[in-house]
Amino acid sequence: MNHPEKTNEKPAGALWQSGVVLAAASFLTGIGNFAFQAIIGHQLKKSGEYGLTNTTLSYVGLLGLPLLIATTAITHYIARFDHHGDHARLQGLIAGCRRFLFRLTLTGSLLAVILVKPLSNFLHFRTSLTLAALACVLVGLWGGLATALCQGLAWFKRLALIGLLGVCLRLLFGGIVATKFPAAEWAVLATGMAVLANLILLYWKKDLVRKAEPISPWNREFVQFLVVAAACMGGGYCFTQGDLLVAQRFFSKPELDAYTGAGVFARALPMTVAPLLTVLFTHRSKAHTGDALREQLKLIGLYAAGLLCGLTGLLLLRTFCLKIIGRDTPEAASMLGPLATTMVSVGLLQAVGIWALASRWIKIAALYGVLGLAYWLVLFYLGKTPTDLLQVMPFAAGVAFAALFMFWLMAMRRGKLDTLA
Repeated sequence: MNHPEKTNEKPAGALWQSGVVLAAASFLTGIGNFAFQAIIGHQLKKSGEYGLTNTTLSYVGLLGLPLLIATTAITHYIARFDHHGDHARLQGLIAGCRRFLFRLTLTGSLLAVILVKPLSNFLHFRTSLTLAALACVLVGLWGGLATALCQGLAWFKRLALIGLLGVCLRLLFGGIVATKFPAAEWAVLATGMAVLANLILLYWKKDLVRKAEPISPWNREFVQFLVVAAACMGGGYCFTQGDLLVAQRFFSKPELDAYTGAGVFARALPMTVAPLLTVLFTHRSKAHTGDALREQLKLIGLYAAGLLCGLTGLLLLRTFCLKIIGRDTPEAASMLGPLATTMVSVGLLQAVGIWALASRWIKIAALYGVLGLAYWLVLFYLGKTPTDLLQVMPFAAGVAFAALFMFWLMAMRRGKLDTLA
């Protein structure tokens, strides 16, 4: 006799509550990050230092990609077993994943040490900034272990708390060192200090460390998902941060300052509403149909509305926004419009990519990664001046979104994707 499957699925209202709580915390975190940008924007007066700070932080994200890929894959599996209510297997899987992530973090740290110097030379980072970036990468890799477990177990309130504590540490350390040591290296290290906020998870150590026989997550399905997660996360980095590496490679110092100043606010559009995708990814990894699907579509609608409202507000208040960070130059103001328009398309691309990844729609998720790489290559070869880059970016991002969305619709019509039934 078959018994109904026991699940831990939360009611539809809980999804909205989680999304709103994490989005609200992200909004406050975003304000804190703007405050940090205002501090370094006014303190780093030497030409190029402000731009170097932001491109170095993007570079840190590139070196941290391997762990991000693994945590994305593991989040999916932890969420699935948490949904099914299989607590014994869940605890075993968490133990196994901790072991896997620990080994991956060691490997990632070694890989970062090996690659940081040649990549820095290619992108024209000075040696001291390379060392600061490496320090942030190593700290960030270990901090990523905590984020993976929080997201996989749907601890969104705790994740929100970590984010708020992190920005407080970043402001405190950044404010002190930027005033006394106005150089890009110290501003970059302030981000590394923010990772220490993950230490608060020691308070909930009993919830994380329970005796269980480790269960390896490795099977054919997990390997397949890991490969697609690599494509998806790599594509996401190319869409959101790849242009900063192009600017670092080709722009002069004054151009880099203006471009990164405008980019701070443009990139804030998808980043501010990104927690909604975090909630969506975890929830969709658990359930795909019925009421769950309806609530997920509403969450996507809220995400898109947030992007469009943010774009409107940013275009209306561009001069005021740039004054906040001390970068209110005509060059930066002229760059903000094309950058913000691009980031709306990028945000919509992220939504479709994350939806496909959580649903295990392998071909669409892989296509997202391919489009991301193609987008970055187009920018690299055609965007060697600010004018050229800002002409190419909106068009390339728009074409990429149209292509991905078209394939998504075609798959729906063929009946390969989930329905509301």
